[in-house]
Amino acid sequence: MKHNGNTYADLKSGTIVSFKISMIFTVIFSAFLGDDLNIQNVLITFFISCLYSFGVGFGNGFLNVLLDKKWDWLDQTNLRVYYGIIVTILYTVPVVLGINYYIFVYLQNLPIDKFFSERMIWIHLFYIILSLAVSTFMQARSFMVKWKQASKFEITQQKIIAGTANAKFESLKNQIDPHFLFNSLNVLSSLIEENPDNAQRFTTSLSKIYRYVLEQKDKELVSVEDELSFAKTYMNLLKMRFENSLFYELPATVINPDAKVVPLSLQLLLENTVKHNVVSEQKPLHIRIFIDGDCLAVQNDFQKKEVLQDRQGVGLQNIVNRYAIITNRKVLIEQNEQTFTVKIPILTKQIAVMETNADYSDENKAYFRAKKRVEELKGFYANVISYCCVVPFLVFINLRFSPGFQWFWFSAIGWGFGVVMHAFKVFGYSSDWEERKIREILEKENKKQTWK
Repeated sequence: MKHNGNTYADLKSGTIVSFKISMIFTVIFSAFLGDDLNIQNVLITFFISCLYSFGVGFGNGFLNVLLDKKWDWLDQTNLRVYYGIIVTILYTVPVVLGINYYIFVYLQNLPIDKFFSERMIWIHLFYIILSLAVSTFMQARSFMVKWKQASKFEITQQKIIAGTANAKFESLKNQIDPHFLFNSLNVLSSLIEENPDNAQRFTTSLSKIYRYVLEQKDKELVSVEDELSFAKTYMNLLKMRFENSLFYELPATVINPDAKVVPLSLQLLLENTVKHNVVSEQKPLHIRIFIDGDCLAVQNDFQKKEVLQDRQGVGLQNIVNRYAIITNRKVLIEQNEQTFTVKIPILTKQIAVMETNADYSDENKAYFRAKKRVEELKGFYANVISYCCVVPFLVFINLRFSPGFQWFWFSAIGWGFGVVMHAFKVFGYSSDWEERKIREILEKENKKQTWK
C-alpha cells in the first residue's frame, strides 16, 4: 500500500510540474507571436507546450521514479546510470519524433516525404537534444535528492550512535563509585574492630584514594603512571586488612608518559583478585602488575573461592565494556592451573572521532564513498547539461545565419569527445582505479578512528 501511495504521489507531483512548465512556455512563446497574438494561437501554443511537457518531461520523470525503485543511486550507481541513459534515449527519441509528426504533418499539413528532409532533421535533432538535456537535468536532480536524503539519515545515525555511546560510557563509569565505596567501607569496618590504629591510617589513605576517584572518574583515559601510583596506594590499603596474607609487585621500569589506560581499571582488577580468591596466611595471595608488550597485565595466584566458582566478575566485565567503546583492541584474559591474568591494552594515540562499532564503520565508509562521488557526478551532469543546451543553440545560430558552412560540428564533436572522456573518468568504464583509491583513503581514515 505504501508503494502504491508513493507512486500516486509521484504521478500527482509530475502532473503539477508538467502543467506549470506548459504555462511558462506558453507565456514565453506567446510573447513572440506579435500581431498573431490571439486566444486561438495562445491555446495552440499551450497545447503544443503540454505535448512536450507531458510527453517528454512527465514521461521521463515517471521512468526515473521506476528506475530509482529498481536501482538505488548510492548502492548501484553505475547500473542506475547505464539503464538511465538507455531508457531515456529509447523513450525520448520516438516520443519527440511522434510529437513533431503530429505538429508538423497533422496540424501544419507538412508532406510526409518532407518530414525527414535536411531542414526537418535539424529541427528533430534540436528538439531531441533539448529533451535529452531536460532528461539529464532530471536524472541529476534525482541523484541529488537521493544523496541529500542519505546524508541527512547518516547525520542522524551518527548523532544517535554518538549519544548512545556517550550515555553507555557514562553509565559504566558511574558503576565504579558506589561499588568501590561499598567494598572500602566493609574493609574499614573490619579494621576498626581488629586494629584501630590501622583503621585510622586506612581512613587517611581511603580519603586520598577517593580523591583520585573523584578526579579521574570523568576522564576517558588516564596515564599508566598515575594509575600505577594509585594502585600502589590501594594495595597498601589492602595490606592493612590482610597483612601477611597479601603480597604484590609493581613494575620498576619507567612508563611512557603518553601511555594511557581506562581510569580505575587497576582498582577494579585488584578488587576482583581479593574478592574471588582465597586470601589467608595458609594460602597467601601474590599479585603481580607488569608491562607485557603493549598491555598492562595484572596476574594473581589462581586459588579461587569455591563459593564463587560460577560467578563472573562484574568489575572485569565493566573494564571489557569500557574498552570496547573506545578502541577495537581487546582485553585479554588468560587462565591456567597456577595463575589468572588480565591484560588491558595500553593506548598511546588519540584522535578526535571515536569508532563505536563495526556496523557504524561500514555505514561510514558507504557515506564517505557517496560523498566522494557526488562531486564527480555533479561535475559530469553539469558538463552534459551545458553540452545539450549550448550545442543546439550553436546549431541554430549556424543554420540561421551561415548555413553554407556548418562550423558547429567542430564544437559538437570536440566538446562531445570531452563529455565521453568525462564519463569514462567518473564511471570507471575502463578501470577501477578511483574505487581502489577511495577504498585506500577510507582505510586510512578508519585507522585514525581508534585509540591505539
